[in-house]
Amino acid sequence: MQEVLELIEKTYTGYWNYLWGAITDPFKFPNGFYFLIVVSIVVYSLEIFFPWRKKQPLIRRDFWIDTFYMFFNYFLFGLIVFAALSKTTFLLFGKLMALIGLPAEHLIDLSHLPHWVQFVLYFLLYDFVQWCVHVILHRNKFLWKFHKVHHSVTEMGFAAHLRFHFMESVVYQVFKFTFIAYLFNFDIRQAFYIYFFATTIGHLNHANVGWDYGPLKYIFNNPKMHIWHHAKELPKSHPHGMNFGITLSVWDYLFGTNYIPSSGRDIELGFEDIENYPTGFFQHIVQPFKERRKGNEEIIDE
Repeated sequence: MQEVLELIEKTYTGYWNYLWGAITDPFKFPNGFYFLIVVSIVVYSLEIFFPWRKKQPLIRRDFWIDTFYMFFNYFLFGLIVFAALSKTTFLLFGKLMALIGLPAEHLIDLSHLPHWVQFVLYFLLYDFVQWCVHVILHRNKFLWKFHKVHHSVTEMGFAAHLRFHFMESVVYQVFKFTFIAYLFNFDIRQAFYIYFFATTIGHLNHANVGWDYGPLKYIFNNPKMHIWHHAKELPKSHPHGMNFGITLSVWDYLFGTNYIPSSGRDIELGFEDIENYPTGFFQHIVQPFKERRKGNEEIIDE
C-alpha cells in the first residue's frame, strides 16, 4: 500500500511539474498546453475563412462549454485523477502478471527499432484499438450513456472534438494499456508525436470545414465523413452508428462501417430526444449515472 501511495504522490508531482513547465516555458518540448492553443487557433481560423455551413454563427451554440471541455479533458482531468490512476493501474497490473509468471512490464520490447518503424507500428495499433473501443461505446448500452455526452453536440465546431465524459478516457486507456502499453514497449516519444497528430486530425474532423482530402479520404478521417457519425437519424443498415474512425478512416472501409450517402453539410446532429438532454458541464457529468436501465434489458445490443 505504501508503494502505491508513494507512486500516486510522485505522479501528481511529476504531472504538475510537467504542466506548469509547459505553461511557463512555451518552447519546452513536448508542450501539449501551447500545442492545443495553437492548433485550436489555426483550425478555428479555417472555420472563419472557409466555413462549410455558412449560416452557422462563428460563436456557435455550446462554443464556450466545449472550450472548457478541451482544457478539462486535455489537462485538468489528468492533474486531478487520471495520471495517478494510470500509473497505479500499471503497477498493480504488472504485479498481477508477475504472479502468473509473465513479465511485469512489457512482453515485447520494440524500443530498439528505428523511430519511423516504431511510429508506424504504434500509430496503427493506437488508432485500431481506439476504433474498436469507439464501436463498443456505441454498441454497449451502459457505455453509450457516457458517450452520449460527445454526441450531444448539435452544431459542429473544432472544440466539440474534446467534449466527452471523463469516463471515456478511463475506458480508452484501459484498452490501450492492455493491448499496447503492456504488450509492446515503444519509445515514449512516439506517444507524444501520435497524440499531437491525432489531436490535429480530431479538431479538423469536427470543424466547420467541408474537406475530405480527395483520395486520402480512404486513409484519413475527415469532416465530410465524420459529420455522418454525428447524424441524429441513423440508417437501417447501421443502427448502432457508422464512421467510427478516430484518425484513420481505413478501418471503416475495411470492416464495412463506412457511410457517406451525401455531403452531410446540413444534416441534423445528435440523437433521439436530444431536446431533453441536459446542456451544462456538471449535468453532463452526472447524467450517465442518473440514467437507469429499464426492466431486464440486456446491456449488449444484439
